[in-house]
Amino acid sequence: DDDDDDDDDDDEIAGGSLFRRAPGVSRGRVYRGAECPYMDTINRAVLDFDFEKQCSQTLSRINVYVCLVCGKYFQGRGRDSPAYYHCLQEKHHVFINTRSGKTYCLPDDYEVIDGSLRDIQYNLNPKYSTEEIEQLDFDAPRRCLTLSGQEYYPGAVGLNNLGSTDYLGTIVQCLARVSMLRNHLMDETKIEHIAKLTHAPTDANVAVKLSECFRKMWNSRNFKGLVSPHEFMQAVSVASNKKYNPKTQADPVVFLQWLLNTLHRGLGGTKRNGSSIVHKAFQGELEIHTRRAEVVGQIDRELERGRQEAGVAPEITATTKRVPFLMLGMDLPAPPPVRT
Repeated sequence: DDDDDDDDDDDEIAGGSLFRRAPGVSRGRVYRGAECPYMDTINRAVLDFDFEKQCSQTLSRINVYVCLVCGKYFQGRGRDSPAYYHCLQEKHHVFINTRSGKTYCLPDDYEVIDGSLRDIQYNLNPKYSTEEIEQLDFDAPRRCLTLSGQEYYPGAVGLNNLGSTDYLGTIVQCLARVSMLRNHLMDETKIEHIAKLTHAPTDANVAVKLSECFRKMWNSRNFKGLVSPHEFMQAVSVASNKKYNPKTQADPVVFLQWLLNTLHRGLGGTKRNGSSIVHKAFQGELEIHTRRAEVVGQIDRELERGRQEAGVAPEITATTKRVPFLMLGMDLPAPPPVRT
């Protein structure tokens, strides 16, 4: 008997619970916000889209939804899915898909389209036009307010320390001010290209998650004044075989060197100079001049000393070559003596 699957059936049974469908509501249809009786249950204060997009029960990253009432992540919206059972058990009805940004009401399973949801969809995946990206360094700092009324300035927000990740936060804050790299990663069209790279998927994922972190840092409609680099940290941990993880401190300079090389590969870079935005932004050239004295013929030290005493100059060979670098160590001059 397929009566339970009939779209016109008003009663739904799952997990021993009986839920009566709202009168006139059909499964799979699209309704405006005014037609959904559960829009006022949405709680923006508990929403945090910085965490890894995986189901809190199955740990799956496929087809994940966020409950807009409690902020928890659940997989699917079918009758046997964790999101469906959560709806029946907790009476939480409004969910948003983490990839498409579409909002659905369960257990009736209809899509809700309403202008009041735009701020939630934007915070889930902030997007910027080319003009907005180019003006980031030229517009005067804007004072914005969180849901709780706290002041913050886009681009100057703090990053949560996930345990021992202060070194990672330091480097992310520095790279967020490198306009060429930041503008490239914040461009949605270029991010779509990055996600399709297959020659280095783990490295490409680091670039994608750093892009998401940058876009959240510059979000002027943020619900809170902090950004958690949780997803970026997870991508870094996977790409580095857990060399960099939330529980272990690391040298920021060493991490920066690793990150630049990883971003270079993840953005499609090769051994050819200038093959990625990382090379274009950071790569320099060191010009090395070499002068070598060559003594003509096989002479011993005494004869060589005699030539020098006689004022005969040896033949000089000069060569010049340029060596590319991403990071160059420089010797600091000796500190001046302390004056008393």
